[in-house]
Amino acid sequence: MDDLSCLPRATSRGLPGRVVVRLPAPSRRADPAGHGPAVAVIDLRDADLAECYPRRPAPTLRANFVASLDGAVTVNGKSAGLGGPGDKVIFDWLRTVCDALIVAAGTVRTENYDALRLSGPAREWRRAHGLPEFPLMVVVSGALDLDPGQLVFSDAPVRPLIVTHAAAPADRRAALAPVADIITVGETSVDLPAAVRELHARGATQLLCEGGPHLLGAMIAADLVDELCLTLSPRLVGGHAGRIAAGPDGPPREMALQGMLTDGDMLFLRYARSA
Repeated sequence: MDDLSCLPRATSRGLPGRVVVRLPAPSRRADPAGHGPAVAVIDLRDADLAECYPRRPAPTLRANFVASLDGAVTVNGKSAGLGGPGDKVIFDWLRTVCDALIVAAGTVRTENYDALRLSGPAREWRRAHGLPEFPLMVVVSGALDLDPGQLVFSDAPVRPLIVTHAAAPADRRAALAPVADIITVGETSVDLPAAVRELHARGATQLLCEGGPHLLGAMIAADLVDELCLTLSPRLVGGHAGRIAAGPDGPPREMALQGMLTDGDMLFLRYARSA
């Protein structure tokens, strides 16, 4: 309870002598004094990316997205207008440490994905850590509206995997079968939890999702997202661009800040499920 009567002319202004101020409850991660754990802000040039974005001992689904200061996920329909050199460094590292990269078909088309290839140093890092030279490319598609001639398929160093459902068009299955393995999970829509279990069964436990927003929204609704790596781009976009996630409503998921990196005015945040 605070005493406001000591303020100049408090009575003449109609202020009460005493008011009750209700403070928010301390975070569950706070110490007895109510202080949360400190998270250092590290310049990207000084960061050990293997420490900042590690492979986890437990199966993990990590999403990586970029957004503007006003929440836009694209500029003129593509995410490239929000990124920068630092963002590309983290983008490449997250691909280096994952077992499988999961992307929706719409994002593959819109962003014109090419083959999932890594640099020489990235491949050396993977070999040194007992990993296959390249991660697995996984495309999620209900309609199978994909071009088998797109480089993501035709130039792939590892045969990609397409995840679809039982009602997907048979002719599209036949067209894509020469360039990708196709698995079916769900009757009329893709069963994402079943897809994740299938990837785990194949030995891919460190999963990275790059979009798009509808796939991320569906993963959030299914409570599959363990980590979110969010690049905050120092731009105001306006317009009608969407958010990083779009989909059915559901209960909010509490996340805990794990790390912050900077590169100029760009901010890189990593959140994980709260304990």
